[in-house]
Amino acid sequence: MTSEGRQVRSTLFDRIGLLYTGDPAREEIEDAALVVQDGEVVWAGPAGAAPCADERVDVDGRCVIPGFVDSHAHLVFAGDRTAEFAARMAGLPYTAGGIRTTVSATRAASDVELVTLTAALVSEMLAQGTTTVEIKSGYGLTVEDERRSLEIARGFTEETTYLGAHVVPPDASSADEYVRTVTGEMLEACAPHARWVDVFCERGAFDADQSREILLAGMKAGLLPRIHANQLGAGPGARIAAEVGAASADHCTHLSDDDVSALSSAGVVATLLPGAEFSTRSPYPDARRLLDAGVTVALATDCNPGSSFTSSMPFCVALAVREMRMTPLEAIRAATYGGARALRRGDVGTLRVGTRGNLVILDAPTYVHLAYRPGVPLVTQVWKEGRRLV
Repeated sequence: MTSEGRQVRSTLFDRIGLLYTGDPAREEIEDAALVVQDGEVVWAGPAGAAPCADERVDVDGRCVIPGFVDSHAHLVFAGDRTAEFAARMAGLPYTAGGIRTTVSATRAASDVELVTLTAALVSEMLAQGTTTVEIKSGYGLTVEDERRSLEIARGFTEETTYLGAHVVPPDASSADEYVRTVTGEMLEACAPHARWVDVFCERGAFDADQSREILLAGMKAGLLPRIHANQLGAGPGARIAAEVGAASADHCTHLSDDDVSALSSAGVVATLLPGAEFSTRSPYPDARRLLDAGVTVALATDCNPGSSFTSSMPFCVALAVREMRMTPLEAIRAATYGGARALRRGDVGTLRVGTRGNLVILDAPTYVHLAYRPGVPLVTQVWKEGRRLV
């Protein structure tokens, strides 16, 4: 409502210095304007040609970008792994074993505690420009705890992922028995609350046959596949992603030429998570190699308490430019359009007619400042479906 009490149905964002649309047909418009009506973009183009609207927002030469699409996050958890981080910084290698510490704390937490902790992280993300987030389960690893994790996640996003196959819990009688649970009663309890199925295909977690079985079972239950692949070393994850038609293969740190070719041929998005490499002092993925092979790249935070406890997409953009040989344009594209592709969404990640009015106003003339001025809070306004939230 305006101060006069009339309902605002359309908003004109005027005097935009640089509009990054995320639309491959026309990615950048200088001296631009944008109109959002009833939650959707209805016009974008030169400022001088903009139509009238109920409300006008003077952007005053700043840059406008689509809201970030964070397509890989683990937000439903309890507990703290500060000691593990400190040990890694002292030289201890990362092996993913700390996941079990978080499982213990998450199982012990109440629903109210988990909702409160998740809400705080989602709020952090929103303040930094993330308007679409995917949230995985994976820190419960019992039928009931995985189900309630997904129910909690569904309260914050429509992009929820069943990750009962995160690791084999220490109280499981065997890995094979746990896989039977993941593909049986746990899947049955979780599928109604999830859109995606995921598996950590890695040494110390699930092998190729187990990963394939878990993904196919999820697909049979109506879930769409994605996969943690090739993070800690060479392995079959990327090729399994291509084989089952996964939307994305996530991490992709250790890829062979055949892996890259498989991702490219199958149209699987490579979701890169530089926060994990930063936090574990591991080698960064070679984004340049993937891009040059024609693979669509997404960037995401991998926000989790162990290997990447950051909620900041701007930070990940800066890392991608500095450490993964991406240009600023490629990085902002991966953090918006690429993330939407990783979620098979055409209504977010771009600002073109018909998409949701999710946008971020930066206190900068160009998105290049996200990498040029790392760590500086450049997000000054966040709008979601035509409503200002930050």
